[in-house]
Amino acid sequence: MNSLKKGSLCLICKTKGTKKEADIYLPAYRLPICKEHYLDWVVRRVEETIKEFRMIKRDDRILVAVSGGKDSLALWDILVKLGYEADGFYINLGIGEYSEDSKELAIKFSKEINRTLHIISLKDELLPIPKLKEKFNKPTCSVCGTVKRYYMNKKAKELGYNVLATGHNLDDEVAVLFKNVLTWDINYLSRQYPVLEEEDGFVRKVKPLCRMSEKEMALYSFFRGIEYIEYECPFAEGASTIETKKFISALEEKSPGMKLQFYNSFLKRVYPLMKDKDQKVILKSCKICGEPSVNDTCSVCNMKLKIEDYTKS
Repeated sequence: MNSLKKGSLCLICKTKGTKKEADIYLPAYRLPICKEHYLDWVVRRVEETIKEFRMIKRDDRILVAVSGGKDSLALWDILVKLGYEADGFYINLGIGEYSEDSKELAIKFSKEINRTLHIISLKDELLPIPKLKEKFNKPTCSVCGTVKRYYMNKKAKELGYNVLATGHNLDDEVAVLFKNVLTWDINYLSRQYPVLEEEDGFVRKVKPLCRMSEKEMALYSFFRGIEYIEYECPFAEGASTIETKKFISALEEKSPGMKLQFYNSFLKRVYPLMKDKDQKVILKSCKICGEPSVNDTCSVCNMKLKIEDYTKS
């Protein structure tokens, strides 16, 4: 998104026989482009990704996991533009001002696009994240991730949605892929795909932004006029994924397009060799809530039981 020479014309405008100055330059694609065509370009690329991986059918009911951040709100916007039946789902994690600000932005955007936003609060379902952090000796992001995955899947089924869409972008996917390659974690590599089909009590999960970078989505939100929360979750400070992203971004600066090439090469050359290599875990239905679980009782219900014990004692 740099190195735009003064007076550069939008390449797409030129192909259409008009002359208009470019607003940005996309180094990974060597593409100078104007604001209007950039917005169309992003929507078209997301649509191509959806079609290539057969993520969504026209009669699917889609629940978009909304955080109040740029990626999830932009994804929701794009799916609605493409004509899909997509509603939002927001989990109030109870992280003070951060949660209140992000919730208000999610509500505001749902009204702008005239779509339903379902909201639950962890303080009603379990405990707010700060309280869970106090009670369980685990990394905060790990506990938060477990809880969010549980409620996204559970509520999607209860509300009648058959597809769960998340705003994971190219940077997210490459950071996780990079770490899994460093450790050659076959089980994770064999499941790192833009689509996880419905099975064993899980709804289908899709990542339509998997080929769009974080900067590209930030720019889309800016040009589109989407107001999103711009500061990080206070518990994210020092997270290893953020450091990995910084390292990969530095490589991208030197070799534009590297991230996309790395990810695409994995999907085309490596994933097909690994997709059947994971050690298939036989899942049960949690004896308390009925959600899929490795053990008789799922992680979230175990948390609830421990919280009850703490309360009694």
